[in-house]
Amino acid sequence: MAVKDGKPRYVQAAYLLSSPDVAAREFGALTRVKDNYPKFVISMDPMPMERDGIQHLTLAQFLLDSPDALA
Repeated sequence: MAVKDGKPRYVQAAYLLSSPDVAAREFGALTRVKDNYPKFVISMDPMPMERDGIQHLTLAQFLLDSPDALA
């Protein structure tokens, strides 16, 4: 969990989401959090995806996008 300007965000990092089991594990860690703050899974995978309102970002997106884009 990270807080910037008083706004919490949850971030889960993985090298690659190389199989459905790995993706389920990484997204599942955030699925269990039952609040409405933004949640992100960050990996080196180039394809965008989303699951249960949890957004996937590539590492480049996470590092280079403005904080407002990660709201």
